[in-house]
Amino acid sequence: MSQVSRDSPFYLLTTVTTRRLPIFRTPEMREVYCKALAEARRSGGIEVYAYVVMHDHVHLITNSTRTIKDTLRFINGISARRLIDHLKAGGHETSLRKLRMQDKGKNYKYSLWQHHPHVFTIHGEDVLMQKIGYLHLNPVRAGLVDEAFEYRHSSVRFWTKRATDDEPFVTDHRLILWR
Repeated sequence: MSQVSRDSPFYLLTTVTTRRLPIFRTPEMREVYCKALAEARRSGGIEVYAYVVMHDHVHLITNSTRTIKDTLRFINGISARRLIDHLKAGGHETSLRKLRMQDKGKNYKYSLWQHHPHVFTIHGEDVLMQKIGYLHLNPVRAGLVDEAFEYRHSSVRFWTKRATDDEPFVTDHRLILWR
């Protein structure tokens, strides 16, 4: 169980695709991301309380035994590998060309994520609930759905007790210890 506080903050992470490419435009790519996130959570000791996968960025509310920098590196590393492998296997050469690194000095060929994610530290329950609401309304504000719970690649259904058996990613929202 985790409790958000000054001594034990949660984090809202926003990570954006390279050049804001709409990598997650298709449900298939959002599913690949959700599977990669589940893998990162399982193998990395990371708790994910809320999330939304938009067309060109992802929001997560998380906590981890790792530093926040390591948490981001771990999640983004696994998800980039899985997504790029998926693009390669599907023969999506146009997408891969757009992700190809210009700097040949790096030890990787593609760059899926921008290198400066946004990290917002959450110290209290009020701010936590505000950020969860913000995150869940993202698809509505973007005009993708009329109601937040209609958007499949979001944790909103867990928070509104509408979760189905086939959710793309199961959150750790039940591990939050409320005051």
